[in-house]
Amino acid sequence: MTEAAARRCGYVALVGAPNAGKSTLLNQLVGTKLSIVSPKVQTTRSRVLGIVVEGEAQLVFVDTPGIFAPKRRLERAMVAAAWAGAEDADLVVLLVDAARGVDEDTRGIVDRIKSAKRRAVLALNKVDLVEPPRLLPLTDRLRREGIFDAVFMVSALTGDGVADLRRHLAAALPEGPWLYPEDQLTDLPQRLLAAEATREQVFLQLHQELPYATMVETDLWEEREDGSVKISQTIHVQRASQKAIVLGKGGSRIKEIGARARAELERMFGRRVHLFLFVRVTEDWSEDRERYKQMGLEFES
Repeated sequence: MTEAAARRCGYVALVGAPNAGKSTLLNQLVGTKLSIVSPKVQTTRSRVLGIVVEGEAQLVFVDTPGIFAPKRRLERAMVAAAWAGAEDADLVVLLVDAARGVDEDTRGIVDRIKSAKRRAVLALNKVDLVEPPRLLPLTDRLRREGIFDAVFMVSALTGDGVADLRRHLAAALPEGPWLYPEDQLTDLPQRLLAAEATREQVFLQLHQELPYATMVETDLWEEREDGSVKISQTIHVQRASQKAIVLGKGGSRIKEIGARARAELERMFGRRVHLFLFVRVTEDWSEDRERYKQMGLEFES
C-alpha cells in the first residue's frame, strides 16, 4: 500500500449544548488557540476549523456554535450553522458537560442525531469536576440511546483523555488524501482571528455587564517594514449605554481590553502588534445581511 493510499482525512464536527466546552476542546485537540473561550454562552457564532495531523490521518475539526432553542435571528443562524456542520461531517462528537448532565438542549441534540440516523462519539467533558460514582449512571443513560460508537471521558481544560479521543477519531476517518497542507492549523483568515481575539477579551472582561450582541470587525491590517503589523478594529454595540460600558471611566476599560487583546495577538502571530480599538453604536448590526455573510452564517435561517 502506498503512503498516499494509507492516509486518512475527514471532517469531525464537535456539537453540544452551549458552554459544553467545544471551543476549549478544539483548542486542546489542535494544540493551539483557535476558537475563543468565555463564560458567556453561545460565544462561538460561526464555524471554526481546526486542522491537526495524527499519524497518517489529517483531522479537520469543526467547532460549531452551541445548539439550543433559538429565538432571535442571530441565534437561529448559529444553530443552523451547527447542524450544517454536523450533517456534512464524516464523524460527529457530542460533547456533554458531565457536571450538568443531560439538560434540555442536550436531549434535543440526541433526538436530532437519532432522527437523522447518524452515529456519534460521546465525549463526557469536565469529568475532573465530577465524582466518579456520578459518571457511571450518566454514561449508562447515554449509552442506552443506541447512537454512540464509543465513549470518552475527558477534561478539555486540562487535556486529560483528549489524546485518546484524537487517536480514536483518526483511526475512524475514511481513507483519502489530505485536504490541507501539513502545517496549516485553520482556514480562518488572520483578520477574522484577530477580531475573535478581541471579542474574547470583551466577553471575558464584561460578560456580566454587556449583552450578548457585540461584534468586532477588523477594519485595517497593515504590514510594517519592521515585521510588525498595525491592526485597527471596531467594536460594535447596540446602544450608547453599552458603548459607555466598553469604554469605561476615562477610557480605562477599552485600554485594558486592548492591552490583553494585543498580548494574545502577539502570542498567536509571533510578532509585534500595534492594536487600535474603536467603539461604535450600530443598533441594527444583528439584522445586517452582509455581516451574516462575513460570519459564514445564513441570514434567512
